[in-house]
Amino acid sequence: MTPVHSEELLREVAALPPLPGVYRYFDSDGQVLYVGKAISLKKRVSSYFQKNHGGTRIGHMVSKIVRLETTVVRSEAEALLLENNLIKTLNPKYNILFRDDKSYPYLKMSGLATVSRKGESGGASQLAINPTALKPAAPGDFARVSYYRGGVEKKHRYFGPYPSAWAVKEAILLMQKVFRLRTCEDPVFSNRTRPCLLYQIKRCSAPCVGHINAADYAEDVANAEKFLRGDAQEVMRGLEARMMAHADKLEFEQAAELRNQVAALSNVLHQQSVDNVLDRDVDILAVKVQGGKACVNLAMVRGGRHLGDRPYFPVHVEDAVSWQDLEEDSGPAISVEAQVLEAFLAQHYIGIPMPGTLVVSEPVRKDLLQALSEQTGVKVTAVHQPREQRRAWLDMAQTNAAIQLARLLAEEGSQQARTRALVEALDLTLENLEELRVECFDISHTAGENTQASCVVFHHHKMQNSEYRRFNIEGITAGDDYAAMRQVLTRRYSKVAEAYAEAKKAGQTPTGFARMPDLVLVDGGKGQVSMAREVFEGLGLDLSLIVGVEKGEGRKVGLEELVFADGRDKVYLGSDSAALMLVAQIRDEAHRFAITGMRAQRAKVRVGGGKLEEIPGIGPKRRARLLQRFGGVRGVTLASAEDLATVEGISRDLADEIYRALH
Repeated sequence: MTPVHSEELLREVAALPPLPGVYRYFDSDGQVLYVGKAISLKKRVSSYFQKNHGGTRIGHMVSKIVRLETTVVRSEAEALLLENNLIKTLNPKYNILFRDDKSYPYLKMSGLATVSRKGESGGASQLAINPTALKPAAPGDFARVSYYRGGVEKKHRYFGPYPSAWAVKEAILLMQKVFRLRTCEDPVFSNRTRPCLLYQIKRCSAPCVGHINAADYAEDVANAEKFLRGDAQEVMRGLEARMMAHADKLEFEQAAELRNQVAALSNVLHQQSVDNVLDRDVDILAVKVQGGKACVNLAMVRGGRHLGDRPYFPVHVEDAVSWQDLEEDSGPAISVEAQVLEAFLAQHYIGIPMPGTLVVSEPVRKDLLQALSEQTGVKVTAVHQPREQRRAWLDMAQTNAAIQLARLLAEEGSQQARTRALVEALDLTLENLEELRVECFDISHTAGENTQASCVVFHHHKMQNSEYRRFNIEGITAGDDYAAMRQVLTRRYSKVAEAYAEAKKAGQTPTGFARMPDLVLVDGGKGQVSMAREVFEGLGLDLSLIVGVEKGEGRKVGLEELVFADGRDKVYLGSDSAALMLVAQIRDEAHRFAITGMRAQRAKVRVGGGKLEEIPGIGPKRRARLLQRFGGVRGVTLASAEDLATVEGISRDLADEIYRALH
C-alpha cells in the first residue's frame, strides 16, 4: 500500500527543479530521516513518492516523511560534499553513517626552530638562533616533541595523523632514541638544575642545562622533521658527512656522538626495510561486508613508514541495497562494498588531512575523487588493483578488515544471546530484544565522604556511555548507602513519573532518558531493594521493574542472586548463565563509573576545588616555583600563607589568595 502524504508535500515535490542538489527528509518530530544527493532533484525525489516500496525499510522510511528540504548546488561534486557534511552533522536515521569515536592523534613539535649551517644545503632557517646560546635558555629555543590530540595551531608543527596513540608514542620514542629530542614540559625545562634520567640513558641531549647549544639542537630537530617526512636517507648522508668532518678535525668525541646517532638511525631503517619509501603518504582502505555489518580498515603510511591501521564500523549498512534501487540512471549499479567505501571516503576526510594517494579494495567513482580534491585542495588518486608493495599493504588491510568484522559479529552475537537469556530468565514481555533498556545504580564514597551515585544504561545490546549519569549525594548521614539510594532513585524517576503523566494526557509515549526502563538494577540485596520499593511506591511506578543484585556466599563472582521488589522469590541463575553474565557486566560498569566519579570528586576536594593555574595571578612560572619549593600540589596545599609568601614572585596578598583558594 502506497503511503498517503499531504497535498502540500506532494506539490512541493512536483515543483522541484531538474537541477543538482541535496535533499533532506524529516518525520513528524522534526528528526532527520535521510540525506541524499541528486543530479536532478525533481527526478530523484519524485521516485520516492511514485513507487510502491512495500514493507521494506525504505518503505517504512517513506511512510514517515512529512517534510522536505532541498538545496540546489552547481554540480554533482558540490552536492556530494554538501551531502556528507550534512550526514556528519545531522546523523540521519537511514544513511550509511560513520561515527567518529575520537579525533586522530598527532606528533607535535612546539617551539620549533631550525637552522642551516654555512656551506650546507637544504633546511632553510625558520628562526635565527644564537649558536652559542647556552643555559639559561628559553624553552621555546629548544623544540619539544609530544603526543597531541585536538585542534592544530599554526605556531607549532604537527606530524600525522596517526591511526592510534600507540603509533604516536612509538614515533616519540624514536625521536628520543635517534635524535635525543626533549619531551619535558616547559615549566620542568625552566626549573632543571641538573640533567634528568632521560639524559643518563641517552634519550635526551639535556638542553635544559646547556649540554647542547641551540644550533646543534635545532639541527637535530631539522633532521627529525626530515625523517618524519620520509627523507631518512638524506638524514643518514648528512649525519655521516658531519661525522667524517669531525673525525678529520680530530674531534673524536663529537664524531662518536654522531656515530651512535647514525647507528641508531640505521637500525630503524633496517627494521623498516619492507616499506617502499617512494610512497611517502598513502592511505590503504579495505572493506568487508557480512551479516548485515561492515568494516572499513584504514591503514596509514606517512613519510614512507607504515604506522598501523584502525577499523571503522558504519551503521545502517542494511539499507544500502534498498537505496541502490533508487539510484539514478547515471551509470552501472555499484556493490554494497563500494557504497560503504564511498560513504567512508566522503565522510571521513571532512576536516582531516588527506594524502594524495589512496589504495582501495573497491573501485571509486571519478566524481567522488574530484569532490575530495576540491574539498582538500590535494589532487587525489585511487589505485584499485595495486602491485608489489601496495598489493602487500592492501592484502594486509583486507585481512585485518575480515578479522575485525568477525570479532564484531561474534561479540554482537554473544551480547544478543545474553540479552535473550536475561529476558527469558526474568520473563519480561518484550517483542523486540533490541529495545531492552536496563538502568543500573551504584553508590560509592570514601569513609562516607564524597558520596556519588552512578546510573549506567544498557540499550540496543550494549552499554550507552552517552546516557550515563552521575549524582552528587548531599544532605545524608555519612556512609548511609540506603539514604543515598533513596535520593538518587527519587531524583531520577520523579522526573520520569512526571513525564509519563504529561505524555498520557497528550496521548504520547516518552522517549530517550524520559522513558521508563524495562529493568532497574540496584547493586545490593534486600535492604537496597526495599529502599527502591519505597521510592517506586511513592511515585506510583511498577515494582516489578526493580531487581537487586545480591552478593553470593563469600562475595564470590558467579554466586550472585537476584532479589525482586514485587515479592517474588530470590533467583540464582547459575555461574555459567548468559543472563547472569549480562547482569554482572552491567553491575560492574555501574561500579566502575561510580568509583571513577568519586575519585575525581575526592581529588578535586583535596586540592581545594581547583588547580593552581586556575587561581588568578598564578601562571606557569609561579606554578612551577610553588611546586618545586613544596614538592607538589599536596605540599602547596599544606603550606601556610606565610610559607607561600617566601616563594619568589609570590606577594603576601597573592599568598593569602592562594591559601584561601586551596582551603
